[in-house]
Amino acid sequence: MARRTGPKTKVSRRYGVLIEGSARAFENKTYPPGVHGPSRSIRRKLSDYALALAEKQKLRCQYGVLERQFRRYFRQALTKKGVTGEILLQLLETRLDNIVYRMGFSRTLRGARQLVAHGHVFLNSRKIDIASANLRPGDQIGIKGAPSSRSMVQKVLELAHSATVPGWLLVDLGNLTGRMVRLPSKEDINPIVNEQLVVELYSR
Repeated sequence: MARRTGPKTKVSRRYGVLIEGSARAFENKTYPPGVHGPSRSIRRKLSDYALALAEKQKLRCQYGVLERQFRRYFRQALTKKGVTGEILLQLLETRLDNIVYRMGFSRTLRGARQLVAHGHVFLNSRKIDIASANLRPGDQIGIKGAPSSRSMVQKVLELAHSATVPGWLLVDLGNLTGRMVRLPSKEDINPIVNEQLVVELYSR
């Protein structure tokens, strides 16, 4: 995940849509960040290129990936059969860190990445610390239950009970395990961007 150390809500304010950070903080300050933010709340008309660039940046920030990683996902999407934009969304959505987050095992995507990086996640019964790994239908993940992770697991369990799990995933809250049953559709993902503009940007 791309490292960002500043206030999380600033990213959402910059693009005018909640990407990360506090929803309450975003609602209180919906204008762009900076001393001139309020005066820029009525945004000037952007060029087609600027609009497409903003959509790409929003998608990158949503999944916390670097530009090089994002380009790699786009090139991978080009090699697959289907609608390139929708395949790009699938590749991002099926990252391990995102699935840990979608299953409710972490309150945030950043937290999910930490769970993976610190060895608390198993993929198909094997420990994995690669947050960018893409899952396929049938893959199973679980949260480590060793004594050294007990406090972490208990906290995760409390979070998992309040999560809304998307239909393309199944979760066993009692055992802190989950399974990817199918690839997510565009409707499942409900993207906050126009992915076609992203495709057009990289096709220039």
